[in-house]
Amino acid sequence: MTSFGNGGPRLGEQTLDDGSKAGLSVLPFAVRLQREGVHLTRAGIETVQINVGKLCNQACIHCHVDAGPKRSEMMDRRTAELALEFVRAADAPTVDITGGAPELNPSFRFLVEEARRDGRRVMDRCNLTVLFESGQEDLAEFLAARAVEIVASLPCYLPENVEKQRGRGVYDKSIDALRRLNALGYGRDGSGLLLHLVYNPVGAHLPPPQGKLEAEYKRELAARFGIQFNRLYTITNMPIARFAHRLQREGKFATYLELLATAFNPATLDGLMCRHLVSISWDGFVYDCDFNQMLGLRLGNGQPLRLGAQPAARLVQLLARRSIRVGVHCYGCTAGAGSSCGGSLTV
Repeated sequence: MTSFGNGGPRLGEQTLDDGSKAGLSVLPFAVRLQREGVHLTRAGIETVQINVGKLCNQACIHCHVDAGPKRSEMMDRRTAELALEFVRAADAPTVDITGGAPELNPSFRFLVEEARRDGRRVMDRCNLTVLFESGQEDLAEFLAARAVEIVASLPCYLPENVEKQRGRGVYDKSIDALRRLNALGYGRDGSGLLLHLVYNPVGAHLPPPQGKLEAEYKRELAARFGIQFNRLYTITNMPIARFAHRLQREGKFATYLELLATAFNPATLDGLMCRHLVSISWDGFVYDCDFNQMLGLRLGNGQPLRLGAQPAARLVQLLARRSIRVGVHCYGCTAGAGSSCGGSLTV
């Protein structure tokens, strides 16, 4: 197999999204793929992940989106309509809606209702505390009535770690939100309402084994609060945006990248989410994944691919079997057990 080499940084340096550089001693990811004899291409479009904007009621220290309460980037209704046209043209079975806090976008409920009307699986990347924001009082009931799958952030079952990463008061609100979702049937056997939790490490280290940590979460949350959920997804912190800048301030950026590169696991390559997913930004550009989106790694030869620039069916054709753009950040998805929006990639 041949290798794919575009998008990789030069040996010895990593360009951050603010243009600064941190010295590294790791191979460019494209070179690593070449050594593995891998040509990383899209196998199909099973999931369309729609990032509806960067507005969020939280400002977590690990956030690769750099989302927060002061961000103004928001997908408008016309772009949301174009995103649905793309989903239909691709006949993607899953629509994954993310942000920011995606529920704060005025078109969020429109996207949910249209995708569910089409019979598609809809996932909501929820931070839990958004359920208590003004105007969201009926959000939990809205999601339950449409059987939306909730993927909820909870970086620990202990308050100290949650609040260190997500802010004071977030833990108690998150627990209250989970109780409310459980009361509607979410996370309970036989309800059909799926509730998954997401763990991100608090610091510059890899997640522990997903299965073991899931058992701990289930035991502790049930014992402390009677909370139930379906699955736990462990996701590696990506060296992008806010987390990258934090690492840089602490002088840990190069060490963290070396940790990820040293833990590279070729068994993760077949399951990488970029091989089965297309990411759409709030302003309608198309990317291989949400991480590439945040780094501005747009698709297209000279002319970035964007919704509405050509018929949706043509855009789907342009993306078929296309080589994936890679960079040194891709070590975050291939380290250890691997990492994706659906958790670890290997047992």
